[in-house]
Amino acid sequence: MRISKLYLLIALAAGSPVMAADLALTAWGSSVNAQAINLLPNGTHRLVASTRDGLQLLDNKGVGLARFNGNFSSLDTRVTGAQVLVASLDNERQQALLINLDTASKTWGQPLYLPTRDYPVTGLCLYRDGAANLFVFLVGEEGKGEQWLVGNASSLLREPQRVRGLPLPPSAQFCQVDDATQQLVVNEENVGWWAYPAHPEAEVKRTPVALFDDPKREAGAMALVPGAVVALDPKTAQLHLFQHTGKRWVEQPSLTLPGLKEPEQLSVNGQQLLVRDDDTGKLYQGTLNWQAKPVPAEPVLPEVAAVRQTDPVGRQGDAADDPAIWIHPTQPEKSRVLGTNKKQGLLAYDLDGKLLQELAVGRLNNVDVRPNFKLGARTVDLAVASNRDHNSLSLFSIDRQSGELREAGEVPTPLKDIYGICLFQPASGEIYAVANDKDGTFLQYRLSAADGRVQGELVRQFNVDSQPEGCVADDQRQRLFIGEEDVGVWAVDARADQPATLTSVIKVGPQLHADVEGLALYQSNARDYLVISSQGNDSYLVVDAEPPFATRGAFRVGLNAAAGIDGASETDGLEVTAIHLGGPWSQGMLVVQDGRKRMPEQTQNFKFVPWADVTRALKLP
Repeated sequence: MRISKLYLLIALAAGSPVMAADLALTAWGSSVNAQAINLLPNGTHRLVASTRDGLQLLDNKGVGLARFNGNFSSLDTRVTGAQVLVASLDNERQQALLINLDTASKTWGQPLYLPTRDYPVTGLCLYRDGAANLFVFLVGEEGKGEQWLVGNASSLLREPQRVRGLPLPPSAQFCQVDDATQQLVVNEENVGWWAYPAHPEAEVKRTPVALFDDPKREAGAMALVPGAVVALDPKTAQLHLFQHTGKRWVEQPSLTLPGLKEPEQLSVNGQQLLVRDDDTGKLYQGTLNWQAKPVPAEPVLPEVAAVRQTDPVGRQGDAADDPAIWIHPTQPEKSRVLGTNKKQGLLAYDLDGKLLQELAVGRLNNVDVRPNFKLGARTVDLAVASNRDHNSLSLFSIDRQSGELREAGEVPTPLKDIYGICLFQPASGEIYAVANDKDGTFLQYRLSAADGRVQGELVRQFNVDSQPEGCVADDQRQRLFIGEEDVGVWAVDARADQPATLTSVIKVGPQLHADVEGLALYQSNARDYLVISSQGNDSYLVVDAEPPFATRGAFRVGLNAAAGIDGASETDGLEVTAIHLGGPWSQGMLVVQDGRKRMPEQTQNFKFVPWADVTRALKLP
């Protein structure tokens, strides 16, 4: 039965001429009891969640095709071939449910239940990332929200894994995720609609889709279409349209829904619309005719996964910063990863990430290592870190057999705000430390300890125009790479008696996103690469370490569901080696600092990635 016609002003493309479109709403289904509704992408099936009739697959005439018995509310789906992943709330068990539905055979898989939460869950929605990982967002009372990893492609995990908590609006009930743009949209009943980054490694922040200050309005359910949000206002029985321009959301003319007193649920697939009127309990369908303007999605970068991670550092907040890899001279499998805790000191881990040593010497920022340092009569390996408590260089001896670290002394500097540091060791064997200040100053020291007391002789000074941090020396080619955070990466002669002429390696731009942070060199018999932390987009850029410094590609460190290791983001320092360290490190190891520890949420740590996986992901020669 046709109940109304709507003349819609819905040219969604911002700035395009407003066109009148004719929409007819028709009552759909004879007696469908639905608390939530979903139009499947094939256009011939509908899915409903019912407190009385369970989860039901229906054809386009409302005829039941498959049922999973129970008492359900809230609903979302993702499709892979004939498999439909269904997420819903089981009201009897008070748990979120995930279950696969085969639309070809009309059969349900085995349900996967999330653990019972300590808050009432009011809604949920699904998200599939670029690596086909499947997540569910839970929306709860009093602003509580969570993100859970539940599967990959069409396969569900045996045990769902909590990824992170997410502060949401206090009166939220509905959410939807645009997988292409990785946007989570959530309602706040008396305020409006908000958008959050959906990726588990993203910064927790929100931007307004539409906000209002009108007691006669209410933010209800929404549906996402390419480039836009279609949102219901149950109080005014209106449909609101918000075009995403990439920077903000632009509201288009609203649409009245005459004949519907309490529109509570909404689903849109292409131009098909299905809406439920809570006043009558009936479903109505219609066809929307508009020209949407999709927002260009960011390029999908290849992902590699960490296979080990360190114990979390012992301080909250932004603490872990920069790693270095000490190579055991005779037994590489006994090598160690050093890491700075800039609120505590220097840490040492084995290759499984277990904490072995903790030297609480102060706020160390960056660290680097070199072998064969003469400390009096002994030959040790040397670690040097920038000490922000004293604006000095903190030196540590490393026993070449046991790997044990000991404080070896301190070299004062005139720097006002010491920041980054790296070491340079030419073929002659002496060790130089290159330290920088936030004001762009670089100081180069020749280190020695002939009588057992460490000393630093200032041999060169140069500058960049703005704040630097990361640096790394190519000992073989006597070249120093330095990062200027908002500008790019420079190369300069590392020799103290040579002029410090800066040569651009790569500038901040489409491939390298500020801040430019950690730098490291992968040096093998075949090829040498410079690895750069592109912190602004949570990626790692690989370029040739020789002119013309050709770019080889960028990648991200994603989660490892099997090992229960989250991805890495907001990376400050990193380090890499080509040495065969045994086990998964046959082609070397990449270590990156993780600024946002998830799954579970803990203090920051470091992630260990096999370089062989980077080689495959970027198809490196």
